[in-house]
Amino acid sequence: MGKLNAPVDKLPRRTLTVFFLIDTSGSMAGGKISSLNVAIRDTLPMLSQLSSENTDTEIKVAALQFASGCDWMYPRPLPVEDFEWNDLEANGLTSLGAAYQELLKKLSQTSGFMQEANASCAPVMILFSDGVPTDDAKHGLEHLKENNWYKAAIKIAVAIGDDANKDILKEFVNNHSEAVLTVHNVNDLKKMIYLVSVTASQVASKGVSVGTDAPESRQDEVMQDIKQAIKKDSSLKKVDVGTDADDNKGSDDWTNW
Repeated sequence: MGKLNAPVDKLPRRTLTVFFLIDTSGSMAGGKISSLNVAIRDTLPMLSQLSSENTDTEIKVAALQFASGCDWMYPRPLPVEDFEWNDLEANGLTSLGAAYQELLKKLSQTSGFMQEANASCAPVMILFSDGVPTDDAKHGLEHLKENNWYKAAIKIAVAIGDDANKDILKEFVNNHSEAVLTVHNVNDLKKMIYLVSVTASQVASKGVSVGTDAPESRQDEVMQDIKQAIKKDSSLKKVDVGTDADDNKGSDDWTNW
């Protein structure tokens, strides 16, 4: 008969992967890329705290930059507490289609980033872009949409300024117009990176594996929380929610970073 006070092994935690998909084309140079670097670096400790306080779910991070080509910051997702942000630089074209193809490769359960699939939450995917794709993004997205992890993911797109193609970003978020958020200045970009990353991670960490929970409900919950936060924060009044919203068009200011 075993000891009554014998230690109990902890159950392994599920994995939640947060994907940052970042446009680093030449038009992002200056205040845009500088503020993005600062914002994500400052957000990582918040995600680390969220992960450490969640006994059921561990948060991992993967970052893919795309310009004339695309590259992962690290060869695999890392636990957020181990993820050191390397500042990105901006130059080149906008190869969004190539980024979609690369993401699809890594969503494989056998050879990609999702090898812990049986113990994974549906991922979070956050796309940042300030322009128009210079390759065939629609073709790349068609193949990506066939992937079950993409289908189940919480997806949000942040349009950085007036020149971002909102229609392209809307396609990435499965035509959920309100999941496209447009920022027009450095401070709003920083705040939205934090708000979107933390909110989406909080909701996704409560989810379960593909096929056993409705991804639409999580997407809707995230957007409801984000919209409420924007409404309550008067400093975010220049953030446009949805592809049809352009109240702040023409107010771009990327000089004070």
